Amino acid sequence: MKLEAETGLLRILFETALVSFIISMLVGPKLIPALHKMKFGQEVRDDGPESHLKKQGTPTMGGIMILGSLICAVAVGFAAMGKVDTGALKILFLTVTFGLTGLADDYLKIKRHNSDGLMPKQKLALQLLSALIFAIWVCFSTEDGINLGRVYVPFTGYGDTALYFDLPKWAFIPFTVLVCLGTDNGTNFTDGLDGLCSSVTIVVALFFMAVGIILSPGTALTSAGLIGALMGFLMFNSYPAKVFMGDTGSLALGGFVAACAVLNGAELYILIVGFIYLAEVLSVIIQVGYFKATKGKRFFKMAPIHHHFELCGNSETRIVTAFTIVTALLAGLSVIGFLYVR
Repeated sequence: MKLEAETGLLRILFETALVSFIISMLVGPKLIPALHKMKFGQEVRDDGPESHLKKQGTPTMGGIMILGSLICAVAVGFAAMGKVDTGALKILFLTVTFGLTGLADDYLKIKRHNSDGLMPKQKLALQLLSALIFAIWVCFSTEDGINLGRVYVPFTGYGDTALYFDLPKWAFIPFTVLVCLGTDNGTNFTDGLDGLCSSVTIVVALFFMAVGIILSPGTALTSAGLIGALMGFLMFNSYPAKVFMGDTGSLALGGFVAACAVLNGAELYILIVGFIYLAEVLSVIIQVGYFKATKGKRFFKMAPIHHHFELCGNSETRIVTAFTIVTALLAGLSVIGFLYVR
């Protein structure tokens, strides 16, 4: 019976990913010309690499395609499962609300014809509100059957035999908010080269799908839906990109990663499987700090770090490939450390 149940779940996951991929592939050829017609083009930073200036005007807000495909595919998955999974709803909530914040940011950039959208305080306030609602919802939920508040120590397995620490509710909520905001900004910084954020996050989603198969079917379902959506999106976003995900997509992906981690006690694994996100954030922090401390000198040629490697003479495709390979290796190591170390 257990084998039949696992086989049934795998079939549902494949169907969900396939539906999401097909929807994304069908929407792309319709959405991209529409974005062109509405002049929803990317505003490129003046201080960025010169090679990026040719990307000026490339349609952005392609994250709409990702979110739409994900929501539709998860709905199909619910129908196949015969129930609505509350864990999946929590993941969708944070993914969609962060995505809507990104949508507002993208729209203002386009309207103002510059690379500044929402004011930093406005953006942070909206992210904070979404993260806080999510944290409270998760904290006071009892129906998911997961030891919420339990944070597993990497490479010690899962369950009662693993090393972990249980957070009281007063600590769980601010910790969860911090995880959500940190992860979201990491994915946002990662979105700077054609196909980079999409490729890296597909691998991260594969890790959470593996974890979800064991601990949380809702996590597995949403992960499968996102994998399909991103694979379809990559058909239009790989170099040379015909559309960018914009903050609509990158902030949504950050919400997805954070929500999956929180629901499965895998918050600390973000530092490993999401190492690229971490490296992007740290490179910006180091660059800004070093610039201020030395009164104008730069630690990297440019931050985030993918631009540094680009200015060192590496092509976009090489950087994307290297970052994806690193993520794949770390994801494989994380799966072993989470699921098979007992």
